[in-house]
Amino acid sequence: MAVNVYDTANQLEGELRQTDEYMALQAAYGKMKQNELAYTMFKKFQKLNIELQQKQMQGQELKDDELKNAHDLAEKVGQFKEVQELMEKEKGMSQMMDDLNQIITKPVQELYTD
Repeated sequence: MAVNVYDTANQLEGELRQTDEYMALQAAYGKMKQNELAYTMFKKFQKLNIELQQKQMQGQELKDDELKNAHDLAEKVGQFKEVQELMEKEKGMSQMMDDLNQIITKPVQELYTD
């Protein structure tokens, strides 16, 4: 009997949306968006992080001023209670995703374990 893991993955995706962790993250994100300044700073920080990650993936060395700018922006963004709450909820979601990844990759891990 052939198994379609993509069907299972799509089912899991739908079920993830119903978890307490996802709903808490979604609520925290919505709350943050209501604070226009917090949301604007958060989006700016996200954009900067993506730009820096892309540079690193292309093998470019990050300059000291870029790292300082990112650090300074992270400090500013982190001062908003809405962003702090969002980060807390992200931790819960991340833990669940890590647990799921361990379960999903278990067959491959076991294959290479003697």
